[in-house]
Amino acid sequence: MQLPIKRLISTLVCFLTTCVIATLVYVSHGWNIVDAVYMVVITIFGVGYGEVQPIDTLTLRTVTMMLIVVSYGCVIYIAGGFIQMMMEGEINRAMNRRRMTRGIEELTDHTILCGYGRAGHILARELMRSETSFVVIDTDKDKLQDAEARGMLVLEGDAVEESVLERAGISRARVLATVLPDDAANVFITLTARELNPTVEIVARAENPSTEKKLLRSGASRVVLPAVIGGQRMAQLITRPGAEEMLASSDGNSELQHELEQIGLKLEEMQVDIGSPLDGHQTGDIELKGNQSFLIVAVRRANGEIVVDPPPDCGLVGGDSVILLGHAGELPQLTRRYAATEEIMYRGSKLTISE
Repeated sequence: MQLPIKRLISTLVCFLTTCVIATLVYVSHGWNIVDAVYMVVITIFGVGYGEVQPIDTLTLRTVTMMLIVVSYGCVIYIAGGFIQMMMEGEINRAMNRRRMTRGIEELTDHTILCGYGRAGHILARELMRSETSFVVIDTDKDKLQDAEARGMLVLEGDAVEESVLERAGISRARVLATVLPDDAANVFITLTARELNPTVEIVARAENPSTEKKLLRSGASRVVLPAVIGGQRMAQLITRPGAEEMLASSDGNSELQHELEQIGLKLEEMQVDIGSPLDGHQTGDIELKGNQSFLIVAVRRANGEIVVDPPPDCGLVGGDSVILLGHAGELPQLTRRYAATEEIMYRGSKLTISE
């Protein structure tokens, strides 16, 4: 497209230069500027009103003939160039649509991504990184152009409509992910997709927690609530900063935490308070029910230093934190067992109370 534009600009410069030269020639032969410009205009457009002043010299006749030939040629070339650019643009768009359609038709066991907003953009990026074949559906042309520029297969339309999902290959798809910010639209897309393909796995986004049950009843395999996930993540950063730091040091931390929860495990941070049973002891002294049915992943010092895979003789002092991996049901018992104790006097006797 750059070359035709350059040619058009060159032709336009040639045309204007010819008009200026002809005007100057007329003026040099005693014509006033108004008559010279008028003569150039009626000559270019072939109006045929007649000559403003007699053209009775060889120079004037030669310049007039050159003006007619060059100006007509330039005008025709410029008009043809504009038509060519428009036709090429339409042809290229048609070819791109055809290529995109052919690419979608060849997909099998692919993922259909409904919505290319903020969540859809992140999901599409991860799918590309994992080399998973997918197609993006959205009604926003600008978003689709961005996705297409990144090498994604795109389809313009409303995923609520059966025809759009069919064009996206819903019958051959393995997964459908609907991540629109509108819960009602996600419910309708889930219903439509489940009807068209009873075996497809549907992952749906829900902004309102009350929508989760509706999506599951509509046929969604899994429901993701970004607000809930975000709140849980913030709570973990506040209540278990050491464990979160350990998770953040590895790739795919949220995925790891999710996988651990699926098999009943949990990554927990146990604070070593001053005066607690672990203050001044070693990691090897930590036990539950007479055995170590857990894994000590790391020790987080009070100054922020992290000791990964500490040895049994790793000393613990007040202010440290022990990051443990174990069964979700047992770790709270372990935390309570080694919580700090407080001695109080009651009627002359000492009582030890766990915090």
